[in-house]
Amino acid sequence: MIFDRIKAHGDHEEIVFCYSKETGLRAIIAIHNTALGPALGGTRMWPYESEEAALIDVLRLSKGMTYKAAAAGLNLGGGKAVIIGDPKKDKSEALFRAFGIYVNSLNGKYITAEDVGTSVHDMEHVYMETPWVTGIPKGYGGSGDPSPYTAHGVLMGMKAAVKERLGLDSLSGLRVAVQGLGNVGSHLVKYLAKEKALIKIADLDRDRCRRLSEEHGCEIVAADQIVTSDCDVLAPCALGAIINDDTVDKLKCSVIAGGANNQLAEPRHGDILKERNILYTPDYVINAGGLMNVFVELEGYSPDRAFQKTTQVYDNCMKVFQIAKRDGIPTYLAADRMAEERIRILGLLKQHHQGRTQRLFGTLREVENR
Repeated sequence: MIFDRIKAHGDHEEIVFCYSKETGLRAIIAIHNTALGPALGGTRMWPYESEEAALIDVLRLSKGMTYKAAAAGLNLGGGKAVIIGDPKKDKSEALFRAFGIYVNSLNGKYITAEDVGTSVHDMEHVYMETPWVTGIPKGYGGSGDPSPYTAHGVLMGMKAAVKERLGLDSLSGLRVAVQGLGNVGSHLVKYLAKEKALIKIADLDRDRCRRLSEEHGCEIVAADQIVTSDCDVLAPCALGAIINDDTVDKLKCSVIAGGANNQLAEPRHGDILKERNILYTPDYVINAGGLMNVFVELEGYSPDRAFQKTTQVYDNCMKVFQIAKRDGIPTYLAADRMAEERIRILGLLKQHHQGRTQRLFGTLREVENR
């Protein structure tokens, strides 16, 4: 059954099952594709119902990282890791250091970072065992919390979508509904306030809603009503599958542009959005700002350069919209097409270069042996 699951979720290069009796570590690292570079993707800690559920999640997420890096124009591949456990009860220094040992054993083929259920502090413990980790504390030369950069990228993608769908160069006066006020959603609200947008917000944490409303003059909407509220732009920044059979026909927006992963419950919902003339900004293209930030960390971190790099999300989204119009396809398919084309071309270039290098070394050895 395990091999059937792996086969069903794409051609992964390598899957590592990590276990430590001493620390209670149960983790899975999935490396999907390294055609463009080393696989980079965060480590998620979650109390999965089963090991099978954890495997399916890491396979799906790692493939998504391949497409995200390719669409972002980064020389990175796609990978992801999941740790089975409750992040509120099961964390320990020893557990993350044990995980770091497994990461280190891959010799840089996989580079990890924080994700849902893990933090900068957890990555500090991983860093004690391996250099192949990003999102480490700034005191160690890292970038720290990536959420401001993810949110800034979402803002850039939102501006691109508004330009494409509404023909506007500004978000000023537009009604933007932000669902989910976690790290990314909260930062996005702050950016939108500076843009003078009219902001609606919703989150299960009412205190968080109240604080942001008082600070930025946002309208608070019930959590179960925000997605179908009347607005120009819907920004999902919470859980995935928010565009589904229950919501897709009730949407009252012109643009969907948010930071949540896997916003479409099924691909066919993207088809319905196209039919309804609602411009969907593919999630893995618009939320790539955090990945761009940690990529800069690999080069030698500069906050200014990281923020500048996230502005590229605007152009990347515009490319997706152009492909969608050119080929007459929904934007989610256009994003896949853009990513797959880059992986294919650069993957072939890499293979060609490696083949030439191998032939050259073979020739040199023949010369030496004469």
